[in-house]
Amino acid sequence: METLTMLVRWIVLTTLCVLMSSTTFATTPSASAGAAVQPASPASPHLVVGNQACVKCHAAEIEVWRATPHAKTFDELHRRPEAKQIAAKLGLTSIKNEGRCVACHYTQQTDSATNHTHVIAGVSCESCHGPAKNWIDFHQDYGGEGITRLTETEAHRKERIANSIHAGMRNPENVYLVAQSCLRCHTAADEQLVNVGGHSVGSLDFEFVSWSQGLVRHNFVRTDGKTNDVSSPERLRVMFVAGMIAELEAGLRATAVATEKATYGITAAKRTARAAARLKSVAAKVNVPVLDEILSEFASVKLKLNNSDELTRAADRIARLGFAFADQANPVELAPMDAFIPAANRWK
Repeated sequence: METLTMLVRWIVLTTLCVLMSSTTFATTPSASAGAAVQPASPASPHLVVGNQACVKCHAAEIEVWRATPHAKTFDELHRRPEAKQIAAKLGLTSIKNEGRCVACHYTQQTDSATNHTHVIAGVSCESCHGPAKNWIDFHQDYGGEGITRLTETEAHRKERIANSIHAGMRNPENVYLVAQSCLRCHTAADEQLVNVGGHSVGSLDFEFVSWSQGLVRHNFVRTDGKTNDVSSPERLRVMFVAGMIAELEAGLRATAVATEKATYGITAAKRTARAAARLKSVAAKVNVPVLDEILSEFASVKLKLNNSDELTRAADRIARLGFAFADQANPVELAPMDAFIPAANRWK
């Protein structure tokens, strides 16, 4: 079967040139967090608890969410003519009940009494932060009776977050976990959905800072629910680079499922090579050895058709390195990125 090798070789040679030599990353994520470095996946309906479990502590965040396209999907998507056309081409009878559509556009829950699974929301809390059944108790434990988030000790807060992440929460304390959630759906890793259904090949203009800090931003924790806080320049630096790493990971996973030389496979390979090129540009401007290690990992694989195992293994390794980057990055070292991070007037 004809592959994408020649196409991607041209892309890589003209955009990446020679990748920087690998430098070993000196440290690794904490043991409590390491188990959480998994590919982003749809929330398991059996583990979804629903938004009502979040609203007591996060009412302000949910109000913001209700005004976003993520929430409105529940009422609107199945009515859109283009969505109906895609479903018809794929032979799907129900947009709200077919796995291909539900995986990205909805949140499902399984009723424990009847074992019936149904859609309960659009793209909601657990779509992005992970199904909460296994981590919600950790997340809500501030250290004992009468202790609140405001009176919790710093040591307990760190332990609580680490335990929550270990149990499957995509806590924004590590921004790479959130970036992974975004790219899971903004990179369409479904060949038939694109080539047969005519669905877009993901959001090709996705950039983590600008897409997360505008309409969907819900940073109320830092002000105890009073204001939707803007992230600091230091945090934005980490987010900017973490988003590039997550896009490279997602691109590798998307290319891994390509089996034919058509719109999906070609676009996925191009996007992956572009993500690597951008990351190489960053690595040339900052002294962060883990970025060189990520680029070396990318250089060790071939972007070609029917190469799922090799590309998936590389994506898994890059995911671990991306988590480590976000966990341990020194924002001061990322200061050269300030000139490239989208300004607030470009946030979506």
